[in-house]
Amino acid sequence: MINKTITRQPKSIVEIAVSVPWADIQPRWNDTVQKVGVEMELPGFRKGAAPLEMIEQQALSQVQQEFLRVTMPDVLIQSLQGSDVVPIDYPRYKDVTFQKGQDLKFVAQVTERPKVSVGTYKGITATKNAPKQITDEEVEKIIQDLFKRWKARRPAPATSTPASAPAGQAGSLSFNQPAAQTPVTPAAESETPDDEFAKAMGADSLTDLKSKIKLDLENEASYENELDYEEAILQEVEKITQVEVPDVLIQDELNRMLVSLQRRITDAGMLFDDYLKGQNKTIDSLKTEWQPQAEKNVRMELGLSEVARMENVTISDGELQAEIDKVTDARIKQQFDADEPKMHLRHALRQTKTLNLLKGLLTH
Repeated sequence: MINKTITRQPKSIVEIAVSVPWADIQPRWNDTVQKVGVEMELPGFRKGAAPLEMIEQQALSQVQQEFLRVTMPDVLIQSLQGSDVVPIDYPRYKDVTFQKGQDLKFVAQVTERPKVSVGTYKGITATKNAPKQITDEEVEKIIQDLFKRWKARRPAPATSTPASAPAGQAGSLSFNQPAAQTPVTPAAESETPDDEFAKAMGADSLTDLKSKIKLDLENEASYENELDYEEAILQEVEKITQVEVPDVLIQDELNRMLVSLQRRITDAGMLFDDYLKGQNKTIDSLKTEWQPQAEKNVRMELGLSEVARMENVTISDGELQAEIDKVTDARIKQQFDADEPKMHLRHALRQTKTLNLLKGLLTH
């Protein structure tokens, strides 16, 4: 019979003091000895055939280590059955006391799912501004930049082949180019963008190219505007969310922010160490600087999850599978064969669905 004492501490930390009589765990001990003995070779015995007493004498430390590694988590799970403690991290063990023939005693520390309270979210307001208007000057600037790069990278006339449109220009625009191009002598090259240049960029004409670029910039502005609106909603949810944010969730968010920054730096063609030196920062100083924002981000996430619970927002298996079916990369898609990636995706879809629900409830 397991004896337990559950003590709650600040920031959702829970300590569980556990004591288990030897009689209840002796079968587990014997199983562990046999498991270790399977791989042992002792003089005068075939591999795995030595008596349990000899195995214990020769490998007592290994047996005890394996016994505790397997037994303590199982005992902890049993200890939490019937309680309202829902751990959100791996347990940390301390004050472990055990020898063969004696009771097993230990203290486990876990972080439980925090208690979250959200105010009257149906009464919050958020302003959705009009998307930024794209000017002809912005389009012309991109045209000129594309043209300059196109001319600079254009092959010599004798071996003329189409030059690739430079990456990162015109928002997310990606133009296909013709397979061949008629050689043009340097004297005949235009000094200003023309239809020939536009066709090299994959458009029908210079006018068509300008229209494509403007449409792409307008779509990007609309997307950014929607992101700003969603951020405004989340800011309002964060303001009315009451929760004592656990340290483990703050650390998880800080690590996520760090990985995101590292990815952006790498995509820009820089080394992260060089970036840190240039900013006169360290990873620890960055995390210290980000701490308030990380806590705010977690509060937003928890608040939105609580709204989802109160509004009974769910993601069906069909909705989940439909999202997985959108993945075209076979390697990435295969990851969703496991339960954990599916769980994270389901959570993300639930948060998005809840945010969309809030958009319909808000006063603009």
